[in-house]
Amino acid sequence: MYHHSGNVAQQTAGSATGVLDAKTSESEAIHFQRCTWCGTAMYHRVLCPVCRGSDLRTERSEGAGTVRHATVVHRNTPAARNVSLIEMAEGFVLRGRVMGPLIGIHSGDRVRLSTAQDPVRGEPVFQLVDEPYRAWT
Repeated sequence: MYHHSGNVAQQTAGSATGVLDAKTSESEAIHFQRCTWCGTAMYHRVLCPVCRGSDLRTERSEGAGTVRHATVVHRNTPAARNVSLIEMAEGFVLRGRVMGPLIGIHSGDRVRLSTAQDPVRGEPVFQLVDEPYRAWT
C-alpha cells in the first residue's frame, strides 16, 4: 500500500537545492530562487535557465510587480476570471490573478501582492496599485 508522506522532491534532494516546499502560503509572501553563479532570479525551478546551475538560494519577494500580459478566461469557471503574467521587481515572472475590473487590467499596470495563494486555484492574487482610469463615473 502506498502512503504519501510529504514532498518527495524535497526529501530526496535535500534542503540545499533551493526547492520550495508547499508551505509558502503560511507566510503570505512569494518566495523565489536566485542562482548563486549568475544571479538570475526565477520562480519554481530546479536548474537555472541561463547557466544550468543547480546551486540556487531561496529569497523572499517584496511583492511589487508589473503586469506583462493579461487575459480573461471563460473556461472551467462559472464567471470570467483574470489570468496574468506578472513581472516582479526582483526580475522573475509568474502567473497570477489580478483583482479588479476585468476590462481595466492592462499590460504595464503596477500591482502588489494581496495573498500568496488563492485557496481555489492555488495561484498568487494581486491588487492594482493605481486606480484604473474611469472616465464615465
